[in-house]
Order: sequence, then structure tokens, then C-alpha cells
Amino acid sequence: MDQKNPNSHMLDDMDPGRDAALDRLIALIESAGSLEGITDKYFTNTRRIVDANHAVTASYAVFMRRRVIAALEPARRLLERYVPEAEISTYYPEGALVPSEKKLMKIDVPFARMSEAETVLLQKIGFPCVCANNAYEMCRAVPYAAFIDMHARHASGAEMNLLAAYGAAVGSDAARAKDPSVRGFTGSSQDLTAPLYGQKSGTGTMPHALVGYTDGDVVQALKYLAPILPETAPVIGLVDYRGLEITDALAAARWFYEEEKLDQKGKTFGVRLDTHGARFAEGLGYERSIDVVGEWMDVDGEYNIVEAVLGTRAFQLDPANVIVDRVRKLLFGTGVSIASIINMRLELDKAGYKGAQIVASSGFDAQKCQVVGAVRAPVDAIGTGSFLPATMSETYATADIIAYDGVNRVKVGREFLFD
Repeated sequence: MDQKNPNSHMLDDMDPGRDAALDRLIALIESAGSLEGITDKYFTNTRRIVDANHAVTASYAVFMRRRVIAALEPARRLLERYVPEAEISTYYPEGALVPSEKKLMKIDVPFARMSEAETVLLQKIGFPCVCANNAYEMCRAVPYAAFIDMHARHASGAEMNLLAAYGAAVGSDAARAKDPSVRGFTGSSQDLTAPLYGQKSGTGTMPHALVGYTDGDVVQALKYLAPILPETAPVIGLVDYRGLEITDALAAARWFYEEEKLDQKGKTFGVRLDTHGARFAEGLGYERSIDVVGEWMDVDGEYNIVEAVLGTRAFQLDPANVIVDRVRKLLFGTGVSIASIINMRLELDKAGYKGAQIVASSGFDAQKCQVVGAVRAPVDAIGTGSFLPATMSETYATADIIAYDGVNRVKVGREFLFD
């Protein structure tokens, strides 16, 4: 580790829970087998050739082709485990914004020792860095909402869970550092990744499967759920199962506040919106949704609302209405639209349940969060796994050797890495 470089990454004050989660990640990687077994064969062949001829010190430069947030601790730990003699310099601290094609790290190391580790190293760089960037944008867009990491079912297993959650946690921290009003990611649906967000165990609401088990009776589902929740956990009902979001939300609120009076016992109540994208939430259609959002924003007219959300310049730069139509769908369309969130808030308030929280889920990626924040939609928490990269190709990190024994040498086209 290059401790002389002031930008080298040293996490001496890392939270113990986060530290333990990353140690578990390295243990999972080790459990897959030997380094020779999990790398690309041509790198093993290269190691054999170098071992049989002459040793050389190689200088590796690692970069990405898109903007990211630096989330490099998994990669650093992997190098410490497999190539402890590597001298690592990082150019951006953890949580910093990294422009495309800028060096993330430089590794000076005996070539034969590093060759087989290159593939495994790159696997642990791009994915968390892109997750961090997406989480950063989402948290900044809706600073007043808490985010819950619900990506688990979209991942391929525990190793991916830990990499994604580490990235989201770093992005969330970076957003808070930029704006102290940001609530950011406050928990995870998994015990596995909860420590990355400073929690001891996973959290969440309830699945549709539980509501189905009660024949669609969300109140009965809450009666089953409430007694087994941790004392400080909110009691959240999932209200879209029967397509009667407002009806079931009000029924659940009456049970919580008026029948059980759980608020008087220090409990918090909320409803979760997860309406299927093929239909409108109860009480809404397209025209009614325009009215709901327009009244909330005090803006009259469908396209005037969209322009207020996008800003005049962005609105005018979209003559083909590609972005405009996407924003119209998010605002007024089916599923968990901005209108459905606002309408739920209005109906709960009208019934006297102003303390009831609203949790929204379903496709809350960076773009949707931008629209939510622009409207100041009244959502208390967002459950999302949409900080995951949209395509795997955007996570591809690249490592090139830029010097052998201190002599600059790189393939044509990568000379920019000398800077």
C-alpha cells in the first residue's frame, strides 16, 4: 500500500459492521476455489511464461469508460488477500465522483503475481462503482425520503448482493456529504447487507404472497405481521393486492389508529404502493392523474406540468418527445405514478391519518427519482433495487499495464493513461 500518496485509500475508521461485511465478501470469493481456477486461462499461461523467464515489475492502470463514484474497497481488499506485495495508489477517495477514462488506481506489482489476479480484480471494481453512482443520483434527487435497499431478488447471489449494497452505501454516504439534508439509504431487505447501512438486521414491509395468504385481506396480514416485528419497526401494509389502494389503505389505518391504537404504543404506521404497471391505482385515470399533479404543483395543463418538471431548456431540447413521453408516464401513467403517491397522501390526510407514512416501490431508478424530487411528491421512503446497473456492459472496468520495470509502454490508443 502506497501510504506516501495522500490520495491513497485508507479506511481506518470504517464502521465495524461494514468492515465485517466486506470480510465476508472476500471469504465468498475464496470459497469459489483457487485463483487459477477462477481467472481467465490466458492469464495463467502468462504467469507460467513469466515465471519461466525473467521477473519484471508491472504498473497497472485501472479505469472505466463512464462516470462513476469510487467504491474501491472490495478491490483493495481482494488485492491484499491475493497479491499482498502490490503497491496500490488510488487517485480518488472513496465516494468521490470519477470522470470517464480517468485512472481509478495504479498498481505496481511483480507481473507474475498480478497476472492471474487481474480478471478477479476487475470483477470487483465496475459493479460497485456504478451502483454507487446510481444510488448517489437517486439520494440527491429525493433528499427528504429514506431509501431501502430491495435489490436482493434481482441479484445472482450473496457475492453480488454485497458488491451492490456496498456501492449503494458508498453512493448514499457521498450524497449525504454533498448535502447534509439527504436521508439516503437507511436499511436493506437482507440481514446479509444490512450492516453496510449501519443496521444489524434486514427490514421491509410485507410481500404480496402474505396478503394472498389472507385472501387479499391486508388488515389480517397486518395482524399477523405486527406482533413479530421488532419493537421500533414501522407497521407497513402493502395495499395494491386487490387493486383497491385507497380502500385498503384506509381500512389498515383504521385498524392501526382506531382499533388497536398502536400509535399510542409508540408504533409508526404506513402503506406501501407497488401498483402493477398495467393499471391505474384506485380512483385514478390519465386525466384525473393530470388534475391531481397539477393541483399539487399549482400548474395547469399536462405539458406545462412536464415543462415545470424538466425545466424549459431540457423541455425544448426534446423535440421528438422521447424524454417528455417518459416523464408523462411517470407523472400520470399506470403503476406507481407520481399522481398515485400524491393521491394517496391526499386521501389519508382527508381521513385524518396525517401521520401515516407512504412507502413507494416499483422502478424507482435515477430518472424516476428525479421526477419524484422535482414534484416534491409526498413519499416518506422508497424501496428500490434500481440502483443496479441497467446493462452489465456499463460495469466493465479495464486494466492496462502502462510500464514494465518503470519504462512506459502501453498498447496504442491507451496513451492517455500516462497522464
